[in-house]
Amino acid sequence: MDPRVREHAETLVGWSARIEAGDDVVVLVDEGAHDLAVAVAEQLGECGANLHATYSSPEMNRAYLRAHEGEFDENPQFEHALYEHADSVLALRAKRNTSAEADVPGDKQQAYTKSRLEIREARMDTDWVSTIHPTRALAQQAGMSYEAYCDFVYDAILRDWEALAEEMATLKTILDEGREVHLSKESDGTDLTMSIEDRTAVNSAASVVYDSHNLPSGEVFTAPTATEGEVTFDVPMTVRGTQLRDVRLVFEDGEVVDWEATQGEDVVSAIIETDEGSRRLGELGIGMNRGIDRITDQILFDEKMGGTVHLALGRAYDANLPDGVGGNDSAVHVDLITDMRMEGTRFEVDGDVIQRDGIFRWEDEFEQ
Repeated sequence: MDPRVREHAETLVGWSARIEAGDDVVVLVDEGAHDLAVAVAEQLGECGANLHATYSSPEMNRAYLRAHEGEFDENPQFEHALYEHADSVLALRAKRNTSAEADVPGDKQQAYTKSRLEIREARMDTDWVSTIHPTRALAQQAGMSYEAYCDFVYDAILRDWEALAEEMATLKTILDEGREVHLSKESDGTDLTMSIEDRTAVNSAASVVYDSHNLPSGEVFTAPTATEGEVTFDVPMTVRGTQLRDVRLVFEDGEVVDWEATQGEDVVSAIIETDEGSRRLGELGIGMNRGIDRITDQILFDEKMGGTVHLALGRAYDANLPDGVGGNDSAVHVDLITDMRMEGTRFEVDGDVIQRDGIFRWEDEFEQ
């Protein structure tokens, strides 16, 4: 076993999930994550946690959804109980076929997603963490050799998370104190404003103690409202087995009123039309992980890359909201990414330039 797999497991269990003796831990194992699952099981055994593992694959999901007829049972209790009684859920993502579900009808995927809303909520009420284990399919999707992709993955995951957390705290403070965000890009006409007033940004430093649930991480995110204008997402990404390219959204009064894409527009339409909340944004995230230096068509990496901004249609996270205040609610949470690293881009908060051409104002390369 690659020794970095054990380092990955140590980081996941110790730094990210903060597992302790006696914790009840559910481990969701994708078909390609066997080695990481073994290393995680070893870590859980050493710290005295209780382990329950489940197995899934996109091909299983495809077979089930295509064969299923009629309505899906809402909130199946046997699965709900599993998450309701868990302390932590560790999701080990490792697809062997990134397009396995491409021929599942969109309306069926919508119905299945809606039926599992309470399952999702129960899972997200735990100290959950999602991570990724390199597979050859993911390497191919990224346009890389398997060996180079493994290096890329571990460069992103095995970082000095404490040091990065300190840097990201600077941006968190700016967002916490800010009222309005403005994104602009000369290259594609992006001109978007969002309110972030009375919101709390999350310093997503790959640990549940920061309300951060992804490994790798390296972003600061908040929950915007009152979105106005238009934005183009120029970073290709695969959603529901279909690659989306150049997705353009137009917002009025906080809702998507028009959209288009050069590829995958039917999937974009299905997402937006899921429910009322899927027409609104649930997240504004700013990537700050400089260990991620290329687009790989994997949202867990791409949205964290330094010099990118992502916006999510659908559900807002409670961690961004004041106590007792409900945020945007939806059965979906789908991230789309725009690259801010080219000339003529600006990320502003209350009129102050925080990032220009993908460089933050506290970084040495920033030009006044």
